Amino acid sequence: MTEMKINDNSFLRQYETKVDGHLAKIEYSSQERKVFLTKLVIPEEITQEDFKETFIKAVLHEIQEKNLRVVPTSPHIAGFLRKNRQYKEMLPVGIRI
Repeated sequence: MTEMKINDNSFLRQYETKVDGHLAKIEYSSQERKVFLTKLVIPEEITQEDFKETFIKAVLHEIQEKNLRVVPTSPHIAGFLRKNRQYKEMLPVGIRI
């Protein structure tokens, strides 16, 4: 998969990327230097096996670049962080998944 272009659509409060004309997104809310990742939406037309993982990694990288903490309230994203412990330092103090 080529480099994924992530757009932070702050008006709609979602990180988004287009694949073959289809929009995948992770909805969020933010508060006090924390980003709450609330919902993962991937259209069924996007069938690449590793897309979901690549998309979540790209969004986490964007958040990390802004030096923000992440709180995964979406079960898909929380599960990803549980399996990929290298992102553990992005969690706020006291948050465990």
